[in-house]
Amino acid sequence: MGALTDSRDTQARKGDLLVVPVKAATKVFLGSLVVADAGFAAPGRTAAGLKALGRAAVTADNTAGAAGALSVEIERGTFLFENSATDPLTQADLFADCYIEDDQTVAKTAAGKSRAGKLIALSASGVWVEVGY
Repeated sequence: MGALTDSRDTQARKGDLLVVPVKAATKVFLGSLVVADAGFAAPGRTAAGLKALGRAAVTADNTAGAAGALSVEIERGTFLFENSATDPLTQADLFADCYIEDDQTVAKTAAGKSRAGKLIALSASGVWVEVGY
């Protein structure tokens, strides 16, 4: 194969949905930024070494359960989250990595944080972040 010499309808997967077991004694809220924590879904938080998975499609309450007792559906895509009040992203950060502050907030710098995804746009309502890729 070589470079294209004509237009092509490139196949795409849309609406990717992950189903991931939830960490023990943990509640994941609908709409929250979800991470993989030692292989289990958990709410996003300030910590190094977590993997951003996407946005929770449902609430999963495993507060009384063991690790993996139930699972949560997670959507991958671009979502609107809060911009950090103490470490905000600006227009100059467009298309740069941003980092998890908590399960609804992203920040500009990586120190002590895990990558949330790419900043796609800023708005008066928050920041649009491509998560889960």
